[in-house]
Amino acid sequence: MASCGLTEREARAAHGDVMIGRASFGDTLRGHIAANVDGMLKLITCPEGRKILGVQIIGEGAAELVHLGELAMIGAMPVDVFVNSTFNVPTLAEAYRVAALDIAEKRDKASRV
Repeated sequence: MASCGLTEREARAAHGDVMIGRASFGDTLRGHIAANVDGMLKLITCPEGRKILGVQIIGEGAAELVHLGELAMIGAMPVDVFVNSTFNVPTLAEAYRVAALDIAEKRDKASRV
């Protein structure tokens, strides 16, 4: 298990209704190849789904994955950096893109309301 930034609870207390993106390791090709489908990555963003407030990862390889989220937060990169980046395949880091796409989809739905 690895985490950086705010937890979901801390983010909700500080920012109200935050946006959460989730990705199961089973959503990545590497997860299937390595039979590592039980892990998950969670991106926590501001209510608008732009600023990354926290990253939580559970599962094998979590300690190796958390650094990407930490660097994005240190560099004040928007969550879309993970949508628009190309990840090596097959890697579990692809879970960042899956979680960011989950947030982008939620943002699109919210903007249509």
